[in-house]
Amino acid sequence: MRAQAAVLRDPGKPFTVEDVSLAAPGPGEALVRVAGVGMCHTDVLFRGLAELPMPMVFGHEGSGVVEAVGPGVTRVAPGDHVVMSYDSCGWCGRCVTGAASYCDEFMARNLSGVRADGSAGATGTGGEPVAARWFGQSSFATHAVATERNLVAVDRSLPLELLGPLGCGLQTGAGSVLIALNVRPAEAIAVFGAGAVGLAAVMAAKVAGAGEIVAVDLHASRRELALELGATRALDGADPGLAGAVGEVDHSFDTTGVPEVIRTAITVLRPGGTCGLVGAGGGEVTLRPAALAGRTVRFILEGDAVPQQFIPMLIGLWRQGRFPFDRLIRTYPLGGINDAERDSASGATVKPVLLPAS
Repeated sequence: MRAQAAVLRDPGKPFTVEDVSLAAPGPGEALVRVAGVGMCHTDVLFRGLAELPMPMVFGHEGSGVVEAVGPGVTRVAPGDHVVMSYDSCGWCGRCVTGAASYCDEFMARNLSGVRADGSAGATGTGGEPVAARWFGQSSFATHAVATERNLVAVDRSLPLELLGPLGCGLQTGAGSVLIALNVRPAEAIAVFGAGAVGLAAVMAAKVAGAGEIVAVDLHASRRELALELGATRALDGADPGLAGAVGEVDHSFDTTGVPEVIRTAITVLRPGGTCGLVGAGGGEVTLRPAALAGRTVRFILEGDAVPQQFIPMLIGLWRQGRFPFDRLIRTYPLGGINDAERDSASGATVKPVLLPAS
């Protein structure tokens, strides 16, 4: 299958849109024509990881239409509209108990860039292997070969090109609040970082009925948007007295990965509170043991969500006007991927979504 993809050949250089050849879908796989794909911080953060094979196609928040399926695929068929989420094996102890984001093979299937059997999944015009299995999809492309387990079928009447971010970033933010932290009515939560993941957490906290929702960010525009989406207060992350300004909360949620911010997120917890971490790429966090007295800190993957259950739930909330994630999105053509990366890094765009067909 010939496709166009945004290929990264050198971690220090921009993406280039090139022709690639995708392998035919094998057992348990499906070929998806990509309608839209979100750009997530993870797509940028890991570009410099020495262990990743290059050249490589990133992209792990894709949505599109199934065009073909491999042997044994029964849950989707050609013509189905799907959101692509993370991959998992389906058989380990975590998967069979509904905790697929902690699958024994999660790292190999999602963060290696290649298939579970080690094959690249695509070739370039010179016949060289191109790694094309980032999070089981590599959807910065016109087409992606995904696994049946990371596909979620959705209603064909929905705006398919906007749904991709539900597969990771929005799922992570909302799932962390509604599932992992299990925020209850009248409880207080502080969200550190009001990007797409943090704002999804703010919207989910409002859905949960939280009594106080404190959003913290460096960008005034994002603080204003957080207030519009449900935050009861929005604070400047550069405030030297930030912890005192936040006050005590039942839950805190850090999306930044910055050690100093994480320490603040733990400090503001009242005894019995829980701090959820999702920000990757930060340094080590040093704490006195007493700082954890009566408090819980955990790193959350994919919001603890099962995509086939949680993504339809988020779509239902969106239809009710209670999870307006589309307000976070700005679209770009696939050829504008480097502009999308720049705007995301600067804070000008909360959630870039690439439209490969445009």
